[in-house]
Amino acid sequence: MKIYAVGGAIRDTLMGLPVHDIDYVVVGSSVEEMVAQGFRPVGKDFPVFLHPQTQAEYALARTERKTGKGYKGFLFYADPTVTLEEDLERRDLTINAMAQEVGADGQWFGPIIDPYNGQQDLATKVFRHVSDAFAEDPLRLLRIARFAARFPEFSIATETLDALKAIVQSNELAVLSPERIWQELARGLVSSKPMRMFQVLLDTSAAKVVLPTTLVSELAQEEYREELITHFHVSSHRLEDRCAVVLMHLPASEIRSWSECVRMPNEARDYSEIFSELHQFTNQNIGGPYQAVDVLAWFNRADVWRKPERGQELLNLAQSIQMNVAPLIKSVRAAQELDTAQIIAGVPAQDRSNGERIRSAVEAARLAAITSAL
Repeated sequence: MKIYAVGGAIRDTLMGLPVHDIDYVVVGSSVEEMVAQGFRPVGKDFPVFLHPQTQAEYALARTERKTGKGYKGFLFYADPTVTLEEDLERRDLTINAMAQEVGADGQWFGPIIDPYNGQQDLATKVFRHVSDAFAEDPLRLLRIARFAARFPEFSIATETLDALKAIVQSNELAVLSPERIWQELARGLVSSKPMRMFQVLLDTSAAKVVLPTTLVSELAQEEYREELITHFHVSSHRLEDRCAVVLMHLPASEIRSWSECVRMPNEARDYSEIFSELHQFTNQNIGGPYQAVDVLAWFNRADVWRKPERGQELLNLAQSIQMNVAPLIKSVRAAQELDTAQIIAGVPAQDRSNGERIRSAVEAARLAAITSAL
């Protein structure tokens, strides 16, 4: 049997990028032989094994045949007769369909095996699919969109763009699991150029399937896209910040509805909802002073008392994209510096066991501090 490093590890090495994960393919072996050599089987859909020492994953070379809907609708065939070229042919892009042999010492050696001209497409910076089977897997559309965000200097070959459009027209995106949709979108959002991901989704009409309706309408406007690119440039790459910036024009109710469709993590969902309410609040107060009672209401909504770090992150994000939150930053500091124990001590003794009375006193003190700060 022979072992090869394949896919992204070869691509990133050729691009001079750090390699974090290595996929290994084993050619000319069987399940029985792998187990006999100490590899532990872990694959459910196809034979994947953990190396006895390094615990790295090794997969038997395989081919696949479309048998049903979605990215799980495939029948895999793994056998010692499956060649490396056949295994590489089932991969998505030519730049991900290269391999190099791995020696007994774990080192790569010999020439790059490149049956589908991945090195040429790397040189010309083109995303090109390997075979017609590409359009059978709907997850690949989201992967290409995410790759576009990670490698924004690459273009998509015309025939590959047509294949992506065919995926949308097949309606197979609808059978992708929400978790996989979110996983790809999230990885694209924290990449260097998230707008490239959105552009691919727009160009293929996939945006209408996987994104909120209001966001799709906004992304169709060049002015909004330019504004979003600016916001991405000046804000952090944190997933929560990227989500909040993208969704800030949506009402919290639509964010909540979409988050349920894609299984967005609760932390990112809450952060986005609160930021959208902050965006709406600041827009309503353009040209006029903030009212202390409204400021306190948003502070309570953001729960800046129990989650001060999140409140500060929200305000920092708003400030980075030039929202008028300087008065809010000053106000929240003043309110958070209050001595709660001292406020409670000022409540009549007979009322100190009354939770509502205590809450009202604390609220009144916070409101006074905010009024003074404003």
